[in-house]
Amino acid sequence: MLFQCKVCGPATDHGSAPSRSGKAKPFSKPWRTIDIHCHCMVPEANAMVLEATGIQSGGHTPNANAHVNDITRSIQPQRGKIDFPKLTDLATRLADMDRDGIDVQVISPYPGHFVYAAPPEVACESCHMVNDHIAEMVAKHPDRLMGMGTVPLQDPGMAVAELDRTVNELGFRGVELCTNVRGVDLTRAGLEKFFARVEELDVMIFLHPFGTSLVGRMEDHYFPNTIGHPLDSALCVGQLVFDGYLERFPKLKICIAHGGGYIPGYWGRFDHAWAHREDCRVTIGKKPSEYLKKLYFDTVVFDERELTHLIDIWGADHIMLGTDYPFDMAEPDPVGFLGRVTGVSKKDMALVAGGNAERLLGLPAKAGAKTSSKTRAKTRSQA
Repeated sequence: MLFQCKVCGPATDHGSAPSRSGKAKPFSKPWRTIDIHCHCMVPEANAMVLEATGIQSGGHTPNANAHVNDITRSIQPQRGKIDFPKLTDLATRLADMDRDGIDVQVISPYPGHFVYAAPPEVACESCHMVNDHIAEMVAKHPDRLMGMGTVPLQDPGMAVAELDRTVNELGFRGVELCTNVRGVDLTRAGLEKFFARVEELDVMIFLHPFGTSLVGRMEDHYFPNTIGHPLDSALCVGQLVFDGYLERFPKLKICIAHGGGYIPGYWGRFDHAWAHREDCRVTIGKKPSEYLKKLYFDTVVFDERELTHLIDIWGADHIMLGTDYPFDMAEPDPVGFLGRVTGVSKKDMALVAGGNAERLLGLPAKAGAKTSSKTRAKTRSQA
């Protein structure tokens, strides 16, 4: 694969990623890049939820670090200072996109905006505020940004209404959901009408975990994130499969964050149990991997061999570029990461880099594909 890239990362260096000077470098790449996994924050929405739920200033929004040791807890304020400008400042975002070789970001709310524990009316207002903010960002730079909404899943009726608004009024083609609703599985939270409406509107679901309910054994080593996130995604995917939702709603388009969690690398255990145990065949009539083929996974796996495995097993047409911008668990060199993958054709890698996102989200195939450095400098100045 012809490839040349020297870029800077949005977070800390890791692994074999190239050294980073902090300055943008010229680079060329053979594909259009669309980042399906990147976040923003609306501080006003956080403040509103905190006030409405009776938490005084100095309290915390719901977070994945509620059950961590003191070392991890002490790191979070430091990380917050680094991440906050990237989550909130549009000019910083555009500059980072240029630096990292990202042509388009599909922006989703950061997980702190999963306010499913708040009163439904408050959650609905928060979602409304966040979605409007994302829409305003997109309106300023429609060639570089696309929006993905959030909805108050604790109230299915309100969730459907906000979904309709984001699609019909704001023009969103995706919705971000947490992998559970306050610890209740999505398939058991009364969301049938919501999923039916998502299918009807042909909107893509982006499933993103937020910590884990398995507390007490994960306090150390940042396990709530490194183990908890992929574990919660695996459980969510398992429920979608075995509770029959992928059979009941066959046209759903679902992308799972962080490479899909653990299931895409260990699907054989599902198939074996289905073949040998009747309690695994209560709802579904086909082996689980047949349903898993319907899903999509992002590239946030950090190792080229893992990404190669995802592409080999599930197909290049079911993998999409993601970064997890701007957190320290983000891929710091997304374009370089794709370029280091061997044994994948340029045509297939073009699907991973941006082609699949174009198809699933209805993006014009060539819009924003080649933006000149002069044009990008102009858009940054207007942010």
